[in-house]
Amino acid sequence: MNKLELIAMLKNECRLSKKETAIIVDLFFDSMSEALARGERVEIRGLCSFCVKEYESYKGRNPKTGERVQVAPKNLPFFKCGKELKERVDY
Repeated sequence: MNKLELIAMLKNECRLSKKETAIIVDLFFDSMSEALARGERVEIRGLCSFCVKEYESYKGRNPKTGERVQVAPKNLPFFKCGKELKERVDY
């Protein structure tokens, strides 16, 4: 399912216009993105949680040339599946 399919499903289920539904979905994902950008944890009970993991600097390798390079420290989003979702998918 992609974003447009989600909007279409919510539109039919909630009897809203496509524009209203798109605004709601955009607001939801934008709010999650902003919270993660601030370093906050996002938890949707029964589904999943998102957090930001901090990675230290390390020495990597350029796959094209084989040259050793220093990789800068970075923050990346991390997804963790909830117990209920795991059970639902692996039925």
